[in-house]
Amino acid sequence: MQAPAAAERNKGPILEVLREYAGSDAHAGPGVLRVLEVGAGSGLHAAHFARALPQTRWQPSDIDPQALRSIAAYVEAMQVPNVLPPILLDVSQGWETWGGTQPATLDLLVSINMMHIAELRCTEGLFKGAGVLLKPGGVLFTYGPYAMDGRISPQSNVDFDRSLRQSNPAWGLRDTALLRQLAEANGLRLERMVDMPANNKSLIFRKQ
Repeated sequence: MQAPAAAERNKGPILEVLREYAGSDAHAGPGVLRVLEVGAGSGLHAAHFARALPQTRWQPSDIDPQALRSIAAYVEAMQVPNVLPPILLDVSQGWETWGGTQPATLDLLVSINMMHIAELRCTEGLFKGAGVLLKPGGVLFTYGPYAMDGRISPQSNVDFDRSLRQSNPAWGLRDTALLRQLAEANGLRLERMVDMPANNKSLIFRKQ
């Protein structure tokens, strides 16, 4: 199993925000909440969140076969019954390729620390998929470092953005102004931004 230190550090603060959208208080209706996590990485988050949110049916996915093996190992080791087997998913491809998920069937779409280490077409694909697959009132939850209306702060995020672009010119912190545009183009709106530790943010997009 992969065990990235960042995922271990941020799992608690992220869960606090997720509870507001996938916790028992947020979901009064019958049945389970259907969740798709794209770019699930090691699987630590999927196992941790699903165990804490037993009313969810958590579908982890990733484009990396090594990550899929790690996810399966985490779920087995932590014995989390409400996590589905991980699926191979390229978020830059059309929603029709996303493991058979049907339109307007997801309550929550989760993307953690993906946008800045992926090409822009992956972010565009995420919003297109959210626009089709989320139920009305469903939520796209994203987490990571972001530029804000053309500005990056503090200096540590400026340095991080520079190092990402040196590694791959197509990578880098995405601007919340761009994300608002992508959201609106796909029937969502940015409902809330939550300041998180280590100069990250949680963004809540609501399907209209």
